[in-house]
Amino acid sequence: MKTLRNFEAAFVITAALAIFASFATASAPVVHVAADPVLASAAKTMPVVTVSAKRLTAAEKLALG
Repeated sequence: MKTLRNFEAAFVITAALAIFASFATASAPVVHVAADPVLASAAKTMPVVTVSAKRLTAAEKLALG
């Protein structure tokens, strides 16, 4: 029973610290990071996979498993 009280106390302390940290960092300025132009140009050469298979019917799905 004493162990449960210790877990409860640890949880309450952790929750209080999390709430305090949330309020303490709420006024921190937001940092905006611009995308690297080299990474943005890499998306133009992304390979595309086209799947040209028919979908299974409900009867075929039942037959498989």
